[in-house]
Amino acid sequence: MMLLPQEIIRTKRDGSALSKDEIAGFVDGLITGNFNDAQVGSMAMAIFQKGMNTQEIVELTMAMMNSGEIINWPELDAPIVDKHSTGGVGDKVSFMLAAIVAACGAYVPMISGRGLGHTGGTSDKLESIAGFNVQPSIKQFQMIVKELGIAIISQTDNLAPADKRLYGIRDVTGTVESIPLITASILSKKLAAGLDALVMDVKVGNGAMMQNMEDATALAQSIVNVANGAGVKTQAIITDMNQVLGTSAGNAVEIYETVKYLTGKQREPRLHAIVLALASAMLINTNIAKDESSALAKINHVLNTGQAAEVFSKMIHALGGPSNLLEDPWQAMRKANVITDILAPENGYITQMQTRDIGMAIVGMKGGRTANGQMIDHSVGFDRILPLGTVVNRGDVVARIHAKDEEQMKIASQQYLSALTIGDIVEEIPPAIYQTVS
Repeated sequence: MMLLPQEIIRTKRDGSALSKDEIAGFVDGLITGNFNDAQVGSMAMAIFQKGMNTQEIVELTMAMMNSGEIINWPELDAPIVDKHSTGGVGDKVSFMLAAIVAACGAYVPMISGRGLGHTGGTSDKLESIAGFNVQPSIKQFQMIVKELGIAIISQTDNLAPADKRLYGIRDVTGTVESIPLITASILSKKLAAGLDALVMDVKVGNGAMMQNMEDATALAQSIVNVANGAGVKTQAIITDMNQVLGTSAGNAVEIYETVKYLTGKQREPRLHAIVLALASAMLINTNIAKDESSALAKINHVLNTGQAAEVFSKMIHALGGPSNLLEDPWQAMRKANVITDILAPENGYITQMQTRDIGMAIVGMKGGRTANGQMIDHSVGFDRILPLGTVVNRGDVVARIHAKDEEQMKIASQQYLSALTIGDIVEEIPPAIYQTVS
């Protein structure tokens, strides 16, 4: 007997645990359309409000994973590892990390997401680059990973398609922050990619989905428990998102910062610390490095010799982008029409940053989505962002805005300034990295 969508929703709405059959019915409904968009939104809200136990999350993860193709890597002779971030503002870590770890000898088949809520999407950032194809065939994806050790693509139609539909509806129904849904969404895609190991970057703070340490730790533990239970060695590192990560937030501007990082022209200290921590964990968990000191030696070697930059450049070209992104990034990306400095309104220290508001200012400029499937403007965003603790005088540049026109520039510049607190006393600045969950 087919379970009716409204009865499955009712079970979770009333706080009961869903059976394996009920979860299978929901996931099947995502694929067949038996659950319409309103019912998917209602189900997501019921899960958001009532939660799920570990067994339910495992069942949901496995059902979504099995809703599409599972990738195998029979010909690869080294560990297959990936990293996933719960998302933040200015989080371009995936690009540096994948290039570094691949240059150190692992295979990194990275299947990335679109922007979600106020957070930017890795796939959207890559689409800033003219010609770059984030949706190659699985066969082409496997071929590039085998040849270069790395490919960063978007979720394909064949890979966890149930999650793809649910992900888009979560984005526009206020159900992004659900720990069970985040866990199942991340892991259904990652486990379908045939990984040996996974490292999670769980963001916490006012620019993260998880606003406090209790929720971040719960999410980290949920992901670690479910993934390890599915046979993929997984570790989570909880990192700070109480300020923009790096010096840029947007799409094209973050690709530009990535190029500067990989070529050694600019490595913002907090961003660099997080890249080093995650890369070390990936190398140690795959036995490519025996400990942290040997991991750091390998990482510094591939950065200093330019090997990591070369791997990234080859991947961009292999997926349809230019061959000279490192030499001339703006040749392949569209610049905003209006690029203007944002000036400090008073003297003092930058003591706080409402990071989510900065993310939403970018969404407001059409650098993110307010409706499922919307086109975005890759050229807009902020760069030259000053970190917390910086002393500024009135009239100093605190950031630079990239906008479509003068009107958009004025609105978003004011939103950026409203997100900053400039005070007389330097408050304690949160560390870049809090803790590791295994």
